[in-house]
Amino acid sequence: MRCVIISGSPDTDISFIKQIVKSNDYVICADQGYHFAKEANIKPDLIIGDFDSCPDKIPNDGEIIRLVPEKDDSDTAHCVEVALSRGFDDIILLGAVGGRTDHTLANLSILLYIANKGAKGILLSENEKIMLLQKGKHSFSNLNGKTFSLFPFGCEKVCVSYSGVKYMLNHQFIFSETSSLGLSNIFTSDESEINILDGDALLIINSKI
Repeated sequence: MRCVIISGSPDTDISFIKQIVKSNDYVICADQGYHFAKEANIKPDLIIGDFDSCPDKIPNDGEIIRLVPEKDDSDTAHCVEVALSRGFDDIILLGAVGGRTDHTLANLSILLYIANKGAKGILLSENEKIMLLQKGKHSFSNLNGKTFSLFPFGCEKVCVSYSGVKYMLNHQFIFSETSSLGLSNIFTSDESEINILDGDALLIINSKI
């Protein structure tokens, strides 16, 4: 069973949430994420937050973790910590990109935290699928024609090799200061592979093009 965390980005698409969340998912709402879950007719298993931004009354018929506003972690980060502590190693974050850039960057960094804990995290929106790739071979199926970008993340450089893409790289370093080398590549096969030989990489797959 996977854990789906619904955060509070103002760019959140309700119809997309309805499409992604399945009946057997364990759903955690981060503060205003409860508003989006309610709009999508999704009953969360757990609601976490200081509730400084949620416009709805928080129900009292489920599990709630109330946080103080003055805290080190964001509501979303706390949700991730709880999910990991409860044994979930497959975590989907919705409503976690868009709106405030600082919150988006913090949520991207959460992907590295999840990966370093040995779990898999993905940020999903109607426009993008974002994941953190660490050392090793990563296979992708049925993405022929989709655009992707790859950047070093949390490190100075990443060494990569591609197969099944338009612009091939072979043991190529992409540096943080010249990261445009990893911008706007295209999957050209139904079976593609990205091999991370050194460093950590942020992979952004465009859902629309």
